[in-house]
Amino acid sequence: MDQESRAAASPEPPWPEFPDFVAARARHLLRTAFLLTGGDAHLAEDLVQEALGRIYVKWRRISRLDNPSGYAQTVLVNTFLSYRRKRSASERVTDEFPEVGVDDPDPALRLTLLRALAELPAPDRAVLVLRFWEDRSVEVTAAVLRLSSAAVRTRSRRALARLRAVLGEDLDAVLSGSTATGSRTATDGPSAKTGPDGPSRKAVLRHAQ
Repeated sequence: MDQESRAAASPEPPWPEFPDFVAARARHLLRTAFLLTGGDAHLAEDLVQEALGRIYVKWRRISRLDNPSGYAQTVLVNTFLSYRRKRSASERVTDEFPEVGVDDPDPALRLTLLRALAELPAPDRAVLVLRFWEDRSVEVTAAVLRLSSAAVRTRSRRALARLRAVLGEDLDAVLSGSTATGSRTATDGPSAKTGPDGPSRKAVLRHAQ
């Protein structure tokens, strides 16, 4: 079979258009960045713009990956961590939030959650976002953050304990009022259970959106 015949027999799939990818994923990237920054909407927008810029220059290769969206999340997290390493100033939390089209029955609790997230070290916050917002496994989270699986588990437990120390009964209120809705959330254990150690941990991050 000559080269032309082989090409006709197995045509290369077309690359997704970058503007289409941005239209489909930018909103989710912004929500992730919003959690990573502890509620700084302006910084979240800057991080997403920088991440998308990095993706654009390599889009021809990235678009051929099995999971371009997952790759984009990794780029965003690395952009955030790189920014944190360059900046020695402490973060600020803003009360200006992007419109996300969801009900917010308790804005005071939402602010408390965001402030609690902002008090976490950047790597710990990244672990929480990857594990319980992005549903990444311990192993994938470790690969993205260049940590060991044991370090990811340690940071996860420590970050959740600090959230509980800051939020106290407020965290329990969110956990008791939020249950899984059919999707599995990654946990450190062999199975996902509703409660402080299960899918409701993702509900805490959703409440901060």
